[in-house]
Amino acid sequence: MSENHGEHTRAVRLPGPGTPVGDPVRIPVYRSTTYAFGTSKEYADTLDSGDGYSYARIDNPNSEAFAHAVAALEGAGLDHEVRGQAFASGMAAISTVLLALTGTGSHVVASESIYGNTYTLLDGLLRRFGVRTDFVDVTDLDAVRAAVRPETALVFTETLSNPAMVVSDLPSLAAVAHDAGTLLVVDSTFASPAVCRPLEHGADVVLHSATKYLGGHSDATGGVTVARPELSARIRSARVDLGPCLSPDEAFMLHRGLETLPLRVARQCDSAAEFAAAVLGHPAVARVDYPGLPGHRGHRLARTLFDEGEAGTRYGAVVTVTPHGGREAGTAFADGLRLATIAASLGGAHTLVGHVGSTSHRQMSDDALSAAGIEPGAVRFSIGLEDPADLIADALRALDELSHRV
Repeated sequence: MSENHGEHTRAVRLPGPGTPVGDPVRIPVYRSTTYAFGTSKEYADTLDSGDGYSYARIDNPNSEAFAHAVAALEGAGLDHEVRGQAFASGMAAISTVLLALTGTGSHVVASESIYGNTYTLLDGLLRRFGVRTDFVDVTDLDAVRAAVRPETALVFTETLSNPAMVVSDLPSLAAVAHDAGTLLVVDSTFASPAVCRPLEHGADVVLHSATKYLGGHSDATGGVTVARPELSARIRSARVDLGPCLSPDEAFMLHRGLETLPLRVARQCDSAAEFAAAVLGHPAVARVDYPGLPGHRGHRLARTLFDEGEAGTRYGAVVTVTPHGGREAGTAFADGLRLATIAASLGGAHTLVGHVGSTSHRQMSDDALSAAGIEPGAVRFSIGLEDPADLIADALRALDELSHRV
């Protein structure tokens, strides 16, 4: 910097860091919103090609690293290339995919057992723009096949549904969608790549709320999609226009979470299986939804689709417990827990619990809840990393107290 420049110029134009001799073990956080070029042509070429960085809303090194990492996990068993796109939240990922792949006059076939905000996005906002949705039981392949129309843009389902833990037959749904010339989009938030990788079973797009298992520590919000390059390019184009960019700091933390994903999820799945079996026989319990239970309707299918760990098949780490007594009993059960924490979200180190009908699915009427296989008293447990014996003791004590109230 020339000594002839003024003090303000010298302050703004400070020298930057040198190139480190060794490679950093951790990915640095790139907080810059904009990137400099030597010439106008270099700037224009970067914008045209999409390679490199110009403006953080479009791409930044941290969000791209995170998206590439998830793509590597989801595409591990594939013989073709897939690419990831990162978003500011799971709903941002879902919204962008739906907006990218549909238009006025499009039709969507969606599982009737899906996350409440996904339901209202399809049945409310997108309906205003001329996109119609039929909600069907995705375990009934004839019903899915019958719902598909010439204008159907995609079939949307969840690997494990929220919160009824319905297991989607991904290969069969992919076959139905592809036979009709349409796409299968799968929200695999409740599974994570440590349990199931939908692209290996024929899905065209897989997406996650990365806030959950991918981050794993309840301290970063984000979303991600993975698809073939041509589909990913359509999603990226919509992402750039809509602007739901993932911040560098959030991307850094989500990328960090991926490193322990298999370790965390394996333990959580093992604990969830133990927890579900323990509460199933309590007299205050009307129903337990967990695919690891032999009596669950998706148990056999889950065994064929989901990964095996050292302890056996990983069935996910969400357990939905429905006590006798309806909505009032469900809220009383949740309120009576002392170790599990009443809070939104899932997939972190802490066991979190919520009464479904008044929280995650509060947008849905009782009829819509019933159609989705959710009872008014349902309580969803996201099993964390605590000792399972402590979680079981806490739940059984709360159920005992509930029995005495009835």
